[in-house]
Parts: sequence; C-alpha cells; structure tokens
Amino acid sequence: MWWLVLGLGLMPAAWMAARAAGYFGGLGVNPIERLLIDSGTISMIALLVALAITPLRRLTGIVGLTRLRRMLGLLAFGYASTHFFIWFGIDLFFDGRLILEDLTTRPFVMAGFAAWVILLLLAATSTNAAMRRLKRNWTRLHRLVYVAGGLAVVHVIWLTRADYREATLYAAVLGVLLGLRGFWAWRTRQKVRDEAARNGVA
Repeated sequence: MWWLVLGLGLMPAAWMAARAAGYFGGLGVNPIERLLIDSGTISMIALLVALAITPLRRLTGIVGLTRLRRMLGLLAFGYASTHFFIWFGIDLFFDGRLILEDLTTRPFVMAGFAAWVILLLLAATSTNAAMRRLKRNWTRLHRLVYVAGGLAVVHVIWLTRADYREATLYAAVLGVLLGLRGFWAWRTRQKVRDEAARNGVA
C-alpha cells in the first residue's frame, strides 16, 4: 500500500515533467504560467490529501493509514517546493529585488510563502529523531499544518480573479477537515469532564 500510494503521488510530477518536455500538448503559449498553475494545483491537492489521512483513519478504523501520513506530507512539501522554486527561480530568475517586491507588495505571495515556510519547518522535523527530541512539543508543532492549509487556501483565493469554484472547493474540504478535528477534540474534552464528574461523585 505504501509503495502504491507513493507511486500514485509521484504521477503528477511525471506528468508535469512530460508536458515540460513537450509531450501531452506541452505547456502552451505561456509555459511558466502553466507550470505555476499546475504545480500550485497539485501541491494544494496533495496537502489536503495529507490532512485527510487522520480523519479517514478515525472514520474507517484502518490503522494502517497512519503509515502514509508522513510520506504524503513530504509529497505535499515537495510539490509546494516545486511551485515555490518555479516562482522565484524560473518566473523571477532568482532576482532578489523582484522576489522582495513580490513578498512585500502582493498579499497572495505573502500567504503562499508563509505556508511554504511552515511546511519546510514541518518537513525538517518529520524524522523519528526530531520526534524523540521534541516529545509532546512535536505534536503541537505539527498542528501548524492546518495553518499552512489555511494560508494555502487564502493564497488561492487572493490569486483568483474570476472563477472561484476551485478556491471554494479547497476551502470547503479544509473546513470539513478542521470541523471534524474540532468536533473530535470537543468530544474528547467532554468525555474527560464526564469521567471527572463521575469520579467526583464516586
């Protein structure tokens, strides 16, 4: 299952590479814009899929899904980094002045960059060694992935000029995932309070 999911997760990268090489119709009249759009869409979907693993595990009871979480998270980071490097390396030609201008004048760039920085931090601390060092703080730190998801959705919304259907879909999926997490957290606290009340009565 792990290798199958990894293979499926790498297929969009192979598809983008093939189009960049001229296959499947190539990249059209504006290849840089096409690469930015495709890499951004894939990274957004990959991030939402990674965020969906824990809810799916809880809803289905399939414990093995947990083993996919780290790999899918790193895939999401990889696609987000591809999107990032296409922006500042291919689109802006590593021009520090243009990069700084984008980061300080375009809100959608600020949101996207902030999301990438969070994903970078989470990827850097995704190892078993980092988990052992950070202990409970590791879980708190990696909850920032939901913040990254929110910033990514804001990035898409602010970037969209006319058709908001795609951005709305991303926001709806993230809202459902956050809603499930909030509901389960509330239910856990409720159980703890009920247990404490029973023990107090006893």
